[in-house]
Amino acid sequence: MAITLFGITLTTKKDRLKQEQSSNNDQLKSFVPETTDDGAVVIQSGSYYGTYVDMEGVVRNEIELITRYREMAMQPELETAIDEIVNEAIVADDDGKSVDINLDGIQNSEGVKKRIRAEFDYILRLLNFGNMGYDIFKRWYVDGRIFYHIMVDEKKPLNGIQELRYIDPRRIRKVREIEKTMDPATGVEIIKKSKEYFLFNDRGVIGPQSANMGSRIAIDSVVNVNSGLMDSKRAMVISYLHKAIKPLNQLRMMEDATVIYRISRAPERRIFYIDVGDMNTIKAEQYLRDVMTRYRNKLVYDSVTGEIKDDRKFMSMLEDIWLPRREGSVGTQIDTLRGGENLGKMEDVEYFQQKLYNSLGVPVTRLIPQQGFSLGRSNEITRDELKFMKFIQRLRSKFSTLFDDLLRIQLVLKKICTEEEWQYIKEDIWYDFKKDNNFTELKEAELIANRIQTLNFVDPYVGRYYSKEWVQKNVLMLTDEEIEEMQKQIDEEPAPPAMDGSIPPQMGAGGNAAATVDQNGNPMAPIPMAPATPVVPGTPMVIGPDGMTPVPQQPQVPSKFELQPEDMEVL
Repeated sequence: MAITLFGITLTTKKDRLKQEQSSNNDQLKSFVPETTDDGAVVIQSGSYYGTYVDMEGVVRNEIELITRYREMAMQPELETAIDEIVNEAIVADDDGKSVDINLDGIQNSEGVKKRIRAEFDYILRLLNFGNMGYDIFKRWYVDGRIFYHIMVDEKKPLNGIQELRYIDPRRIRKVREIEKTMDPATGVEIIKKSKEYFLFNDRGVIGPQSANMGSRIAIDSVVNVNSGLMDSKRAMVISYLHKAIKPLNQLRMMEDATVIYRISRAPERRIFYIDVGDMNTIKAEQYLRDVMTRYRNKLVYDSVTGEIKDDRKFMSMLEDIWLPRREGSVGTQIDTLRGGENLGKMEDVEYFQQKLYNSLGVPVTRLIPQQGFSLGRSNEITRDELKFMKFIQRLRSKFSTLFDDLLRIQLVLKKICTEEEWQYIKEDIWYDFKKDNNFTELKEAELIANRIQTLNFVDPYVGRYYSKEWVQKNVLMLTDEEIEEMQKQIDEEPAPPAMDGSIPPQMGAGGNAAATVDQNGNPMAPIPMAPATPVVPGTPMVIGPDGMTPVPQQPQVPSKFELQPEDMEVL
């Protein structure tokens, strides 16, 4: 009997039958299942292991691993580093919004874009992302995965998603069930079809011992976002904290060893040499114990009750040392054992602490106390900060899969687009996260300033040695689309007013006449432009009235009031 999955599916029964017929006839043949980084367990249907699959070791290890990640996140060093990462990834503006959707890349109408933006805002409200965005991102970062149950009214699917409910990742697992068949031509087992679903068990133990492995949930009823990191066997999803397991254990071990060494070697201890004369060994030991008991005074202060009591029955690593001494040597003597030296050096602990921070990708300068903050210029930004910024961008890009999956289901349920249309436009949808640092803005501002400065140097040579298109592509670094869009915007914008308030003339298409307009913007008769005067080689050049164009220097005509050489007397 076929098993019906719990939840919703976005394809109808007719579509599923059509897909099965096409897969049976035209499917590409392969002997290996499809490889994905979703951590799904691949099992084979139609056999004993198709129902009772041995997933106990993998699931148990995964449950213990997630629990270990959460315990690691409670350590002070890791908690500080995780807060630094999450604070950099999720930043809210004054309105409490931390992410926007960018639809500039899709070619749909403005009405469709407006509806997509409205549905995206609705999904953010379902997630309560304005208030819980920090916690959601931190939960995904620590566990390495996140699951949400999509609750839809099956009687009214056009109403879309009604509620999103968080699922503990230790209680659910994705399963990919494949069916193989024998290729009659080659005798190789090839993949006939595959089926995916989620397996949920509230007890968190899924194995052959349990009669009921769990509830099968439809693939469209659960949204799952993983970290994208897999173990060496590619059988289990790991968290971004996985690299910090060994450095954290080494740091804890080094800290414990340092504390024990300092406690045991810090105080000075006394050495008592007791003269036992010619006593035999048994009597000498008894006499030494009597002396120890007589002079030993171990008073303990109880901070809870405030009492002082004698606690002689316990031995401690800080006790004095008692040694017997035979007759004929020096008598009873008390010496002092010096304490340990260089107890204030912590280089070994600081080394493993820095190694722990490096495993998480957080710059050490961000975690040093009393470290001043300087916005600085882009050339003052350290390489660690640039690497950290790129790491945050990768985290945001991977986390945005949550918005993609939820928006896909919401748009298909409300019939704003079909599944095929979504697969076509999803690559052109971007999510703009708010940024807390200005590194990118400083870098872009300096790049634009450098390009404008280079443009000023090249501008006098445009038209003689360089073309306008070459300058736009190689100096301003504009693409063909940007050049076309920029020219379109320039044509649509009005001409800027001159310094005296008048509107400058516009060059005509032929370049011989200029079409002028008056103060009201009405066109005036074109003013013919004077033809260019040929320049005789060797004529001195000066800057023209516009302050830019070189013109031939005109000969000076002597003034009638100026004293001529012939009128001057020879002295």
